[in-house]
Amino acid sequence: MDSLIPGSPAGDTFQFERMLRNRGFMHIAGADEAGRGPLAGPVVGAAVILPPDCDYTPFCDSKQTSKTQRYRLRDLLLKIGAHIGTGVVSTDTIDSINILQAALLAMKSAVEELVKFGSEPDFILVDGTQRLFIETPQEALVKGDARSASISAASIVAKILRDEIMAELHDCYPDYNFIANKGYPTADHRRIIKEIGPSPAHRRSFKGVREYVDTADRPR
Repeated sequence: MDSLIPGSPAGDTFQFERMLRNRGFMHIAGADEAGRGPLAGPVVGAAVILPPDCDYTPFCDSKQTSKTQRYRLRDLLLKIGAHIGTGVVSTDTIDSINILQAALLAMKSAVEELVKFGSEPDFILVDGTQRLFIETPQEALVKGDARSASISAASIVAKILRDEIMAELHDCYPDYNFIANKGYPTADHRRIIKEIGPSPAHRRSFKGVREYVDTADRPR
């Protein structure tokens, strides 16, 4: 499919959505994921349809926000009536199909949740370089979480949900300090894996984990 988005406007993070509405698309979802880089935990996708007349300016890339700001922005999404879908792909699936395909699947699942609850998008703006395996018209936007408010909103939702899942995994496997590292390959996290082996929450196909899979049954 040829691109329907001719340029990369600076400053206006709702211009993509506005351009698409001028082309007849009325329900435009932004899709993003959280958790491609960690050594442990799921990858989480989110899809968000912002109201066309909302104030989109508060929504920005989740990496530029604090935890408190993210929760405030999620509350704002609920207040303005944004439509939200999420999808979670497990570590087992990540190991089976690879992290890129798992991230795309998480975003696809998020879009499918929108549809399930009666909020079917007619166009999807996807963060990154890959389109989703779905028939809905769509466009992949490199660094889309900084260029589209809808994708930014999705990045915030995905980040919050994944952090909450990692907090639950911390309760299950406290030795790995998931509450602090969120599964990312910090020096301390790598040291712990080397010392005691990976937990069931770790991605065993990832470098930094697979080398120690044979130590996983060591007593903790």
